[in-house]
Amino acid sequence: MPQPAADIYIGVMSGTSLDNIDVVAVRFTHAGYVESIARHSDPLPQDIKTTVITLSRGHPMSVKALGELDRRLGECYANAINILLEQAALRPKHVAAVGCHGQTVYHQPSGDYPFTMQLGDANVIAARTGITTVADFRRKDMAYGGQGAPLVPAFHNDYFADSEQATAVVNIGGIANVSMICPDRPLYGFDTGPGNMLMDAWTQRHRHQAYDKDGEWAATSCAYQPLLNRLLSDAYFSRPAPKSTGREYFNLDWLDRQLLAFSLSPDQVQATLLALTAESIALAIRPLERGRVFVCGGGAHNQALMHALQQALPQWSIAQTDDAGISCDDMEAIAFAWLARQTLNHQPGNVPAVTGATQACCLGAIYLPY
Repeated sequence: MPQPAADIYIGVMSGTSLDNIDVVAVRFTHAGYVESIARHSDPLPQDIKTTVITLSRGHPMSVKALGELDRRLGECYANAINILLEQAALRPKHVAAVGCHGQTVYHQPSGDYPFTMQLGDANVIAARTGITTVADFRRKDMAYGGQGAPLVPAFHNDYFADSEQATAVVNIGGIANVSMICPDRPLYGFDTGPGNMLMDAWTQRHRHQAYDKDGEWAATSCAYQPLLNRLLSDAYFSRPAPKSTGREYFNLDWLDRQLLAFSLSPDQVQATLLALTAESIALAIRPLERGRVFVCGGGAHNQALMHALQQALPQWSIAQTDDAGISCDDMEAIAFAWLARQTLNHQPGNVPAVTGATQACCLGAIYLPY
């Protein structure tokens, strides 16, 4: 497929935090530079959130309900894209492609039959928007023996590589992942463990709020070290990369099992969960002596978490990716816009050293609007 004349790409992301559908229009003007054109966010409907959480925890669902969820998510994505087009005075002909990650409902990267499932019918997106849509990015990597995640390190490397110093790009969404970009070693990265997911779930259970804004509740207490040690003793944290995880592993059921041996106040638990996120990220970065860390995702707005991360990595400079020119709220959506461009150009999007795939490959399927 030849390179389209249009040079704008739209990335669509709704992540494991299940908060918003983020839509970002960008232009990749030259190597290592991204021009942001427009952005729009729509909240994910509450009943869809509830259904996705139910699925990720292994509860059964009828084929009818699963199909309807797939269709409905496709309609939600398409609607969010069309709002962005209208607000930015863009027409479909201006856009080369939409790169849509889809909503992960289950991720099982190991076992006899590894698989990952992202819903959000890309046929609907292409038909409703009139724009070529690239979706289903993760399963080609898994077909070649990879984890299917994380996929953003290739983009991070393209944008953040520095020949003079090590750079860690940390996305703190529901799950946290890190890309390690070093001048003297190959690119690597993996899911470090829970990001906001456990903190959000605990806050919803005990305070009936969507999340702990700025980590204010966690900051009212101190992490309880015996519980933190127990949480960090989970085999996932010591498992060598490549590795990836999700809501089906780190959830309230997992946390409740760890809490059986303790009698703690809810605020102590929240403080410990924040420390777990910071320390599990630091474990991934600490083997290198110093460098810079750029943080994106919802966790970048949590001041208590950013402070804990700096305390855990005193030799590293830590900042939001905004300081490097990309909004921390838009990073993942932009990464999937970039991956869509890779696919249209018949270029690989995965990094085998990151995912464990046997080869680099072109990711995703292309859905034409006609």
